[in-house]
Amino acid sequence: MALPYDATPHARVEAEKPAVPQLFGAECRTTVTGSHVVAYCHNPYPETDRVSLHVECDRWWDIDSDGVPVDAEPAMTVRLTGRCWEEIRSVWVSHQK
Repeated sequence: MALPYDATPHARVEAEKPAVPQLFGAECRTTVTGSHVVAYCHNPYPETDRVSLHVECDRWWDIDSDGVPVDAEPAMTVRLTGRCWEEIRSVWVSHQK
């Protein structure tokens, strides 16, 4: 006698509980004014977040910059700044545990 696949018994295995996601990462807000950029990063979580500001300049001859990583301790707000000689094309903040 042949049974359809769904009709065959399955081994009784307890379902694993899903892992609780680890919350991490400071919330950062950037403001560009002309050729200057300021980022404020607030870390609401219990682990330190190393944040770094990256600035990409619009002109080919203007040097892009990667800021020095700064430790955003728990419940702490840090200020990051950067600039170009002329216009800014894009800015972003990287996070590191």
